[in-house]
Amino acid sequence: MAGPLDGVRVLELPAIGPVPFLGMFLADLGASVIKVDRLPETRTELEFPPGALDRGRRSIGIDLRRPGGAELVLKIIERSDVVIEGFRPGVAERLGVGPKAALERNPALVYGRMTGWGQDGPLAPYA
Repeated sequence: MAGPLDGVRVLELPAIGPVPFLGMFLADLGASVIKVDRLPETRTELEFPPGALDRGRRSIGIDLRRPGGAELVLKIIERSDVVIEGFRPGVAERLGVGPKAALERNPALVYGRMTGWGQDGPLAPYA
């Protein structure tokens, strides 16, 4: 679908809360969004059921905790314009796909994070 974001390539990392909604919204505006899905055996009860907010996006199942998972995501990041993620503070870095690793692969990348309480402070570790 053409729109104001036609030609923008977005990588959506697995998340709950506002990230899936943002991915759907960006796709509605014409961005090409690839959603990294957790593999079925790693899903949690906090996630939206498959299909609830998947409109307009392609998806790929990657377990970022398995060997090679982070490297595959970083290869996709090399060809992306934007990454959106909503992990708790430090999780993306621990998985090897945080802003530093992503920007080393793609210095022009826009790396967007959404958390309930920010990256630091007393409430940061909470959803």
